[in-house]
Amino acid sequence: MALNRFGLLFAILLTCLSVTSAYADSLENALVKAAPGADAKVIALAVRATQCSRAQGVAPAQRLAVIDYSLPSTEQRLWVFDLKRRKLLFHELVAHGRNSGENMATLFSNRNESHATSIGLFRTQQSYLGQNGYSLRMEGLEPGFNDNAFDRAIVIHGAPYVSPVLARANGRIGRSLGCPAVRPAIAHRLIDSMKDGQLLFSYYPDQRWLKSSSYINCSGDTVASREKSTSRR
Repeated sequence: MALNRFGLLFAILLTCLSVTSAYADSLENALVKAAPGADAKVIALAVRATQCSRAQGVAPAQRLAVIDYSLPSTEQRLWVFDLKRRKLLFHELVAHGRNSGENMATLFSNRNESHATSIGLFRTQQSYLGQNGYSLRMEGLEPGFNDNAFDRAIVIHGAPYVSPVLARANGRIGRSLGCPAVRPAIAHRLIDSMKDGQLLFSYYPDQRWLKSSSYINCSGDTVASREKSTSRR
């Protein structure tokens, strides 16, 4: 009897793993198809982080922003996806911090007053009106990499120095104090699409982060366990 019960539980676990894996693969493929210019490996990591965040108790997001900081600032390296419709909403320029580099960001920091960009997974909070206009607060979810984001006032906001004209004239767009600033023309709409519990995945091939992040290294059974407990509620 106990053996049969164990076999049943094992079969259920395998089914949960299979369903979760299939969902992640399906979502990954859909987002890669929606954004053919994006690095498929970066999208895969972003989807993985989204799945792992749910396994760790983060509320499901409706939208996901992906920033690939391995690309130069002169390229559109920000993608915003609608996860439910699996559709690309924005593909935009985005700034990095002034101490992260010139056209290429190469240095990332979680320290106050570093004026550098942070990498990892963020969850958005409320929008507000501040010194940079309509802005969006974010909470860094990764200790040691971005968990000082709120205290550092790392927010999404519009900035006139994020401009294709400046990119052509100067060989780079302007830089922020660490915020992922975007073009003023789309800032309000982008912020409205991303506020209140959405996810932002800020990528750079930093080996220490890639090896240690709990959001891209969680096990499949952890994800399946969370999906199973959620389905019982």
